[in-house]
Amino acid sequence: MPDLLIELLSEEIPARMQTRAAEDLKKLVTDGLVESGLTYSGAAAFSTPRRLTLTVQGLLAASPATREERRGPKVDAPEKAIAGFLRGAGVTREQCEEREDKKGTVLYAIIEKPGRPAAEIVAEVLEKTIRNFPWPKSMRWGAGTLRWVRPLHRILCLLSDEAGAEVVPLDIDGITAGNVTEGHRFMGGAPFEVSSFEDYETKLKRAKVVLSAEERAETIWHDATNRAFANGLEVVEDRGLLAEVAGLVEWPVVLMGRIGEDFLGLPPEVLQTSMKEHQKFFSVRNPASGRIESFVTVANIETTDDGATILAGNDKVLSARLSDAKFFWENDLRVAKQEGLEAWTERLGNVTFHNRLGSQRDRIERIAALAREIASAVGADPVQAEQAARVAKADLSSEMVYEFPELQGLMGRYYAEAAGLPDAVAAACEEHYSPLGPSDQVPEAPVSVAVALADKLDTLTGFWAIDEKPTGSKDPFALRRAALGVIRLVLANKLRLPLDRYIDAQLLRHKRHVNHDASEADLEAIDALVDEIADHGVFGAALHALLDRLADKDAAQEGSVFRTVAGLVPDLSTDLLAFFHDRLKVHLREEGIRHDVIDACLAMPGSDDIRLLVARAEALGDVVSTDDGVNLVQGFKRANNILAQAEEKDGVEYSFGADPKFAETDEEKALFAALDAAEAKITPAMADEDFATAMAAMAGLRAPIDAFFEAVQVNADNDVVRRNRLNLLSRIRKICLQVADLTRLEG
Repeated sequence: MPDLLIELLSEEIPARMQTRAAEDLKKLVTDGLVESGLTYSGAAAFSTPRRLTLTVQGLLAASPATREERRGPKVDAPEKAIAGFLRGAGVTREQCEEREDKKGTVLYAIIEKPGRPAAEIVAEVLEKTIRNFPWPKSMRWGAGTLRWVRPLHRILCLLSDEAGAEVVPLDIDGITAGNVTEGHRFMGGAPFEVSSFEDYETKLKRAKVVLSAEERAETIWHDATNRAFANGLEVVEDRGLLAEVAGLVEWPVVLMGRIGEDFLGLPPEVLQTSMKEHQKFFSVRNPASGRIESFVTVANIETTDDGATILAGNDKVLSARLSDAKFFWENDLRVAKQEGLEAWTERLGNVTFHNRLGSQRDRIERIAALAREIASAVGADPVQAEQAARVAKADLSSEMVYEFPELQGLMGRYYAEAAGLPDAVAAACEEHYSPLGPSDQVPEAPVSVAVALADKLDTLTGFWAIDEKPTGSKDPFALRRAALGVIRLVLANKLRLPLDRYIDAQLLRHKRHVNHDASEADLEAIDALVDEIADHGVFGAALHALLDRLADKDAAQEGSVFRTVAGLVPDLSTDLLAFFHDRLKVHLREEGIRHDVIDACLAMPGSDDIRLLVARAEALGDVVSTDDGVNLVQGFKRANNILAQAEEKDGVEYSFGADPKFAETDEEKALFAALDAAEAKITPAMADEDFATAMAAMAGLRAPIDAFFEAVQVNADNDVVRRNRLNLLSRIRKICLQVADLTRLEG
């Protein structure tokens, strides 16, 4: 069985495209080979800045011959039907056989395909792959029609076995496949022939090309850390940068230089970001001081002066870059100290957040109001929470963040400290964006938590207010991430937060902005309703209280902007809460909690309290994972089904009056006693939100319920006994439904 070696040599491929391109080459070629009948034992793909390489081992020497019989229409079918069948099968009438079956004489097409040599199939598949390669961006050059990411220079395509190597005949736009490649652009010497993958890899390394991206990355990291260690320093780990740099060089040469003294006072994050973004340098830190003092760069060539000239050039460019960063830093510090962060916040009035939701300044006002309301629920100082919300996004106006947007928040903390703001406020400037993803750290400082929650809730309620919700896989404003951020903030900090209340208030604030051209009376009524929600905590109660006060006012009349807005908010709030529940389901399923368990808890009161909801779901999940829990659910469902059928048949509700004096069997009497004992435990436990105790007491009903159904016939002939037993089943339903809606559990 021969092995296949393919190399596509071109001008430099962007580093970000290399890994995906290697995977695409492997998939397209191997899929094409298999579809043509050529199986193989293994394949591997590689990439460097100038080449994509594929090796396929154990390939069949030729595709097997095939014979297929395809049933067609009857011989007396219309000519058009027969012609269509022949055309689809690719045969003539003479190549068909006539066979008798139950429906008469039928045509059978005999399709025979001879085997084809591997070289022929490889050439066909590779040409199709090259001409249809899925580059994110590609180009044409010269007079040819071929498109590639950069001009393609060589195609190496070999089939090799014990007898030797064979070049696969292939020509694409004048580029003829051969067995010749070349090494490093400057150090590789003359082009050379290869005879197999092993020969190819060995000769490439001799020609100063490391084929494996993983090996290049390991070499870079090993040499960089060794150089830093020798100088008493350490390299700041950055796996993303390491992968990118490994895609920029074929022969990595690690060099280390020092940062000028003038720039050592810059925040380490500024130095790291500037060097990474502009120069692709690794930062080297002094572990004693935490300062970034040196850098590591990776050259693609060995020099006689051990890289001194390269480092000199890099130093010059780096100094220019860091001079810009130093200017931004010093200018921003001056503004923060002399004018305060509020000066930057005012400038955000000219920055649009969304054309229907207003400017960043408008958004800050809403977040500040909400952060003040949330503060007491998270243990934060309301004044500091509001203050932090007003300056948290100020650094968006700073020159440093304009140059490096990824530093937003972090620079806000530095500038807040420089402006003399409290430590809690400065920390909130940095932390209020978190968590940004499922693995991102969650803030714990109360002021940071208050602002982070307000920020995310304002985003969600804003886009709900203007009906810009996520649809399908589309989520341009990252609303799913914002909802998960709220959930993680609540759970990680064990917060009891009535989300419904804050959602209602913030929806009203957004609706006020959207309807800013309404009458003064309507706008004042909306503001008053927000205040009422703060007092009453429940939208309905707040609205009724306000309408009583506004009985004779225009804003209270049907059809007013205020009444229209007030009518819309409950539905929007319910819909947004359902969105939170969907995100929570995803989060809890990853934690191992079944979806039906979550649904059973969502149906209970207080579903806007995420921590309460999760505590209930965890307790119920523990119960239904036991035999007692499984059997209890079955017993509950049996009781509920019998009761529902009887209520429908009799046209009455059996919900009161179960009396132990009408019990006839020991099992019946035992169930009465068990329900009394369970209710005595469950009711106070639920009042105390001690779900574990309540669930355990409910699970304890499994045995007496099972015994009851085994020994007792519910629909007794005696009407008094039957009604009593049905009311007893109602007690089972009532007691269990205090804990969770067990009707939603599967099984």
